[in-house]
Amino acid sequence: MATAAKRSSAETSLGHFSIPLALSAVLLLLSFTPRVQDNATLVASFWAAVASLLVWQAWLFIQARREGSFKGFFVLLRPQHYVQAMVQFSVYAYWGYYWRPVYDHAWLIIAQILFAYIFDMLLSWSRRRDYTLGFGPVPIILSINLFLWFRDDWFYLQFLMIALGFLGKEYVRWTREGRNVHIFNPSAFALGLFSLVLISTGTTSLTWGQEIASTLTLAPNIYTYLFLAGLVVMYFFSITLVAGMAAITLLGFSAIYSATTGVPYFLDSEIPAAVFLGLHLLVTDPSTSPRTPLGKTMFGVLYGLGVFGLYTLLGALGVPTFYDKLLCVPLLNLSVIAIDNAVRSIKSDAITNVWKQSWFGGRGNLAHMSVWIAVFALMSLLGKMDGRHPGDSLPFWDQACAEGRPNACQRLVQLHTTYCNDNAAWACNELGLMYRRGEIVEANADSSLAFFGRACELKFQAGCINLLDNNALASAEPKELDLRLLLREGGQNLMVLPRDELYARACEHDWQFACQRSGSQI
Repeated sequence: MATAAKRSSAETSLGHFSIPLALSAVLLLLSFTPRVQDNATLVASFWAAVASLLVWQAWLFIQARREGSFKGFFVLLRPQHYVQAMVQFSVYAYWGYYWRPVYDHAWLIIAQILFAYIFDMLLSWSRRRDYTLGFGPVPIILSINLFLWFRDDWFYLQFLMIALGFLGKEYVRWTREGRNVHIFNPSAFALGLFSLVLISTGTTSLTWGQEIASTLTLAPNIYTYLFLAGLVVMYFFSITLVAGMAAITLLGFSAIYSATTGVPYFLDSEIPAAVFLGLHLLVTDPSTSPRTPLGKTMFGVLYGLGVFGLYTLLGALGVPTFYDKLLCVPLLNLSVIAIDNAVRSIKSDAITNVWKQSWFGGRGNLAHMSVWIAVFALMSLLGKMDGRHPGDSLPFWDQACAEGRPNACQRLVQLHTTYCNDNAAWACNELGLMYRRGEIVEANADSSLAFFGRACELKFQAGCINLLDNNALASAEPKELDLRLLLREGGQNLMVLPRDELYARACEHDWQFACQRSGSQI
């Protein structure tokens, strides 16, 4: 009887391998969907991932049978996993409605979730532990894809990034408060390391990172939406001080910079939308952040300072600035024990606890949320969130450059380059003039001719004149199509905006000729 019971238990345990096997089969089936089949490299990436996982399963199965030591799983549903996943999903749904590539990416996100479950399960069994089956991998994958995903030709690196995140969670650990826990937020660990690799190799173009950071604002009132979504996470997991203090720090330093220099610190917002997303859904992992109110406050302030400093550093190095919100999170995770120790060294609870425990029935987090709601409401009324920003106006930057404001000329060139890449003929011609004159940028005949050629190809007459005559400096007002591209404050689609409303909007952005055509007053 004992032998039979042992054999039955072994068979049941070995039967657990049917779960990763079934998930691998689903992952393989996804490779035959039209979304994946459109790209041969993407198909190969799926098949290589499935093959690797099957080999790993076979090895574990053989080892388990030989040793007679079997591991299974147990179900544990943690609120921090499924609540955060639901909030993240809502962001995808809202953002994707206005930027369709998000919805097109849905099949690939599902594939990553399947891969993550299989990888995490096999990793746990390899470490001779039962697997905790829950929603754990879902928010990790959704978090990674909110900030970075690889293009189809390089998608195998996405699977590698996921694997790295789970390996970091499993192997990079320390003892905190008497428990052995992972040091890094898994998604931030993977994003941070891959960001360093992409920066050092100059291969950001392999990803959708820049597009992800810039297209969040295609969704109307995105700051208000992220704020409301963030309140859900704040309420359940008491991370208000982290997110709120990070935002307040960024707003404060941005205001000081703007008051000092006369130009905004960030290009076209007080806090970039992607950073606002990061301080709500990336840096706020309760498992890898401080526990005390003062510790959370310090953590949030340090994140704000880190993003603020990295934005300047990355810009000075000629690196895409969207990495600012990703690079400092792993460093902050490393500082958690030091922050905890610093807080403990302060003996007075009156200092370390922002609110008395008796207030709000012991729910001090409600008080923190109330303050954050008031701050956000005030900033919204002042037009610092979803309202039109001075940095949205090209004439503003042109005037700031003429006055010699800090970084204004560099940002003017950056904006013209962005709009020229979007086929705004006027911007291409202006770039050509900049490189021909050599006042703002170093004179470069080849670059000027290239931009003039682009403008001429887009049927901008001044560009054709400058292309044909090396001494010409012809300029002209933006055409109607140019304005539809140049006035996309927050990235809105203006292609169907009525002509009179278009020129009224241009007048609001300080285009003088548009005020005359629209009959508007400045």
